[in-house]
Amino acid sequence: MGMVDEVKVKAKSCVKTIVLPEGDEPRTVQAAAIIKAEGYAIPVLLGNVEKVNAVAKEKNTDISGITVIDPETSPKAAEYAKELYELRKAKGVTEEDAAKLVADPMYYGIMMVKTGDADGLVSGAVHTTGDMLRPALQIIKTKPGIKVVSSSFLMECPNKSLGKNGLLVYADCVVMPNPTAEELAQIGISAADTAKTLCGIEEPKVAFLSFSTKGSAKHELVTKVQEAVRIAHEMAPDLCLDGEMQLDAALVPEIGASKAKGSPVAGYANVLIFPDLQAGNIGYKITQRIGGADCFAVLQGLAKPCNDLSRGCSVEDIVNTVVFTAVQAQ
Repeated sequence: MGMVDEVKVKAKSCVKTIVLPEGDEPRTVQAAAIIKAEGYAIPVLLGNVEKVNAVAKEKNTDISGITVIDPETSPKAAEYAKELYELRKAKGVTEEDAAKLVADPMYYGIMMVKTGDADGLVSGAVHTTGDMLRPALQIIKTKPGIKVVSSSFLMECPNKSLGKNGLLVYADCVVMPNPTAEELAQIGISAADTAKTLCGIEEPKVAFLSFSTKGSAKHELVTKVQEAVRIAHEMAPDLCLDGEMQLDAALVPEIGASKAKGSPVAGYANVLIFPDLQAGNIGYKITQRIGGADCFAVLQGLAKPCNDLSRGCSVEDIVNTVVFTAVQAQ
């Protein structure tokens, strides 16, 4: 059973409600029907009811039994607007502003998650990452002790000797261009949590990557990673993490033993923390395109799960992302 299949089983064991703000988008409608039929989650579609039903009819998709909410006419809108006003009035948001915002499906969906009417949110088939992250950060905010939202890529590699039977977690590959040492430490802690939650990696072994291993090179870029490791140890003393280290020292036992003797991580890392976005983005694409790995992305660090899609996503991509979000919500 592959990683995605295992996560689907976990999702069905404790079904969560996931809101889809792009409710009249054809792929999203089709994905919602599959999610409901398979029992992965309880999907909620946001949008004009007539338009959503018209899309379903056009795509010959049965959405009977799926809740469709129009934020512009919802009885809950006034309650959400009041809550949003209280949350944002110190930032200059007026009651009128709040009422207009909750008429937007994205803000309405974020408010559903904030108030517990939904357990998570998935968007991105039409909207950009920023369209979702801005209201999520304003309203849901980050987890206690974590100040940054980042991403993890779940890499399922053909080489089963790597990580957990070929499964590795890469972070951050999408969100933070040039994290500080403190932010890098938080990314590592968040990625370890993702590894436990979604990948079933009971003991994450977190390697903070660099072009240096244990002081073999002297440079300010190396110093930043070393500082991140120090901070991460302080923040999560029970987490198995180490660095700085080169990729081969992190993954190959013989090289790890040679370059980082005595390290509890070297040679056996299953969570890889890249020093910046350039390295992370290049690294995951090399693993995917040259290494033949399957990859799945999730966001991490928010107090409640919200995940982003590529605008070129498939119906299957939406289904899988909803499944990941549902399990994060557990």
